[in-house]
Amino acid sequence: MEYIAFFILIGVVLGLCYLADKGLGKLFRGKKQHRSGLKVKPAKRYATIGVVIGVLGAAAMFTVKSQGWVLFGAGALLAVVAAGLLTYYLTFGIYYDADSFLVSRFGRRSITYEYKQIQGQQLYTGMGNVLIELHMDDGKTVTLQSSMVGVYPFMDKAFYNWLRQTGREQQDCPFFDPQNSCWFPPVEV
Repeated sequence: MEYIAFFILIGVVLGLCYLADKGLGKLFRGKKQHRSGLKVKPAKRYATIGVVIGVLGAAAMFTVKSQGWVLFGAGALLAVVAAGLLTYYLTFGIYYDADSFLVSRFGRRSITYEYKQIQGQQLYTGMGNVLIELHMDDGKTVTLQSSMVGVYPFMDKAFYNWLRQTGREQQDCPFFDPQNSCWFPPVEV
């Protein structure tokens, strides 16, 4: 009998989480770019690693009685790192359509850019990852990692929409080389 109550409780909690996710998604993600279905999101490994580290941190914090306060401090530190990874995974995203893209970040208001506002790009490489930094006309930058889900389709679409919005032709862009992660003019350092 206890098992049945346990599984019913798990089902209710999962159902409430599902409803909250759908409701909050509609409440906070109501712009046309969100509804297009086209997006760039961090890789799921951020969430997975965050959950694993969070569980390890909680386990370390609950063994305080037998191991001492050093283990509690280490567990608290792991919990903070886990919260950071999960927050990054849940809050960062780029949502786009044919006219513009919306950049969502934690603690900042979402910013909508038109593709013609892209002034150039800068590449950074290291440890098997390519960072693509888009420089915007308002002086801000949008940084993308090659490991993000949907980054290359976004960059291709951004380039072709940038051409359309700026009135340029692909033949006029000698810097365009998607094989080497170059879509926009290089930024002078």
